[in-house]
Amino acid sequence: MKKNVTIRDVARQAGVSPGTASRALNNNPLVNEGTRQQVLQTAKALNYQPNILARRLSLGRTLTIGILAPFFTRPAFVARLQGIVEALQNTSYDLLIHNINNPESRSQVFDEMLRSRRIDGAIIISLPLDNETRAILREIKIPVVLIDVPSCQDLELSQVVVDDVTGGAQATRHLIVLGHKRIAFLGDRSDPRFEFTSSKHRYLGYQQALAEAGIPLNPHYVSECDINRTAAREASIELLSQPQPPTAFFAASDTQALGVLEAARQLHLDVPGDLSVIGYDDLEIADHIQLTTVHQQLITSGQRGAHQLLRHLRDESAPIIKETLATSVLVRNTTAPPNNNPSS
Repeated sequence: MKKNVTIRDVARQAGVSPGTASRALNNNPLVNEGTRQQVLQTAKALNYQPNILARRLSLGRTLTIGILAPFFTRPAFVARLQGIVEALQNTSYDLLIHNINNPESRSQVFDEMLRSRRIDGAIIISLPLDNETRAILREIKIPVVLIDVPSCQDLELSQVVVDDVTGGAQATRHLIVLGHKRIAFLGDRSDPRFEFTSSKHRYLGYQQALAEAGIPLNPHYVSECDINRTAAREASIELLSQPQPPTAFFAASDTQALGVLEAARQLHLDVPGDLSVIGYDDLEIADHIQLTTVHQQLITSGQRGAHQLLRHLRDESAPIIKETLATSVLVRNTTAPPNNNPSS
């Protein structure tokens, strides 16, 4: 039977002590770079497979990072998770992912995961925090990083956020510059379980841009629906069935923008000739169908959040960083000036 390669075998072959070999494999800064590379090359040549359990015990860590987020089926959350996975794939950390679907599970997971020390650190994605979970975050001893978590500037935690108010204004200004005045906003219906704010903030940006341009806000051009294509299509058909329908739509997500495009097809409206449509997120499908949209750095936000957490795991005294990622309009094929029909 083939003998398993041990840390002592690696140390002997590399000409160092077992302690030095272990520190080199664990990226200990006390080991010089030449020695570290020598040990790493030897370990690779010998096909050394470390005992993960023993390593965790020796380090006094779980080598596990908790990820807490609502609704992992939503594309924007999936993209942020993709960024986290990419940033951590070459580290020793495992991911423990919790999909939180209601406030009760939020409190339970926060209490069990964060207080039990079953993880070394945590990343929270887009999850509104109540007073109870805020209190837990203030008292726990493990590092936590927030990604796209609303209204948390008062917490002394590193954060990566997106300025959705600016993004909403950018989308609306794009349509205004093209010459549109009858601009509809299709936002998210309030979720009774959580107080999500991204759609509300994008709506604030929409309002700001209209006000700047001197365009009155028409409540008949504002609607909310669930974040799915069917609901968005039905809401859009209702908005487009008015005597003076909007000539442009700003949808609070690319998923909802797809529903607007389906409504336009059903009503035999040309996009962008009869109707301009801009979404928000810049999901992969947006590029595929050439949808004009607001690009928010979804994957990058996950990567930045993971890098911030690694920084705190390496150095408990690392400073708190609160980073705001920029948004931008990506102009594709679904927006254009309104047509010359006098009724438009």
